[in-house]
Amino acid sequence: MTKTLTGLLAGKTVRRLGFGTMRLTGPGIWGPPSNEQYAIELLRKAVDSGVQHIDTADAYGPDVAEPLIRKALYPYADDLIIATKGGFTRQGPGRWTPCGVPAYLRQCVEMSLRRLNVEAIDLYYLHRVDPAIPLADQLGELEQMRLEGKIKALGMSKVNVSQLDEAISIAPIAAVQNTFNILKPESPDVVAWCESREIAFVPYAPLNAGKYLEAPANATNDNSLTPREALRWLLDYSPIMFPIPGTSNITHLVENLEADS
Repeated sequence: MTKTLTGLLAGKTVRRLGFGTMRLTGPGIWGPPSNEQYAIELLRKAVDSGVQHIDTADAYGPDVAEPLIRKALYPYADDLIIATKGGFTRQGPGRWTPCGVPAYLRQCVEMSLRRLNVEAIDLYYLHRVDPAIPLADQLGELEQMRLEGKIKALGMSKVNVSQLDEAISIAPIAAVQNTFNILKPESPDVVAWCESREIAFVPYAPLNAGKYLEAPANATNDNSLTPREALRWLLDYSPIMFPIPGTSNITHLVENLEADS
């Protein structure tokens, strides 16, 4: 058995394997889970099993995942990081529209503070860059809220190196969240950018929405990959990796967490 892997995320040393809450909502990431009590038990099981990084967003539901986290985990452990995001509007199941209007982003932060029942958010991501609004206006508003003490650390999601270069001229960036897994290592340049600056990289869809069984021929001898192996590949890829596999099944949660233990 190997030692659980840890790293520095948003100013805290935590277990590098976290938990993503997108799948705790209804179909199309819309509406509540079919069994709220089971979702609450799953969140508690994650933390009881050593997870110290919970990833969520106001758009999950919308406004479903954050209240679930509060019901399940409040009062929060001192060593727990809860990361959330804002900057999307939802028009129905599977429908997402970026909105980077500064007043809207401020409202997103204020509402997340209320739903999570915290005075400051550990890690807050701009969920998407709105191409209609200057990045300086979007990230600048979030940076102002960080300076006001309502956000402890800032992150960016679904971004490229050019956007990150601009972002760090506006505000300190603590984490970057992009798609990245063994089947779709889509942004190795962003990972390298984060490595050079010792910024956490949080790969979402680390199991490629369950398609990890169709791994490349060089992944394993029989051309298949277990969830544990897929997650271990990410953890071994770089010490700045903090994968957030999500699931609505407690058995799968336990299996995923075997990747670093």
